[in-house]
Amino acid sequence: MDKQQILRSIGAVLAGFIFIGITHTGTDAILENIGVLPKGNLHVGTGLILLVIGYRAVLSLIGCYITAWLAPNNPLKHALALGIVGVLLSIVGAIATANMNLGPSWYAWTLVAKSKSKRDCASAFTAMKLK
Repeated sequence: MDKQQILRSIGAVLAGFIFIGITHTGTDAILENIGVLPKGNLHVGTGLILLVIGYRAVLSLIGCYITAWLAPNNPLKHALALGIVGVLLSIVGAIATANMNLGPSWYAWTLVAKSKSKRDCASAFTAMKLK
């Protein structure tokens, strides 16, 4: 693999990661500004938390799709790499915020599980034959 392919691979994973970060943050901000979610915490009913988990799962899968689509080769490996990054960052986030009382204690760990399922779902992109 030459330097250009390595840079394209990193760029593909980074593009999916940035898409996920921007869309998660943006959707959260919109829902907070229109009053659906409280600002700065998730002390709400289970239904609203499931809504947050749901839209984040969909946006994360789109981010994996973008990564696979942009990958110079082996789209599955690139989507899996993004999923692994998501799992690791979710674990760090769950541990770091455990005592911050930002919402129910189980919420952060569902993000870890969601990231793992996103990684597992990446195999579907290979079946779609993106490249």
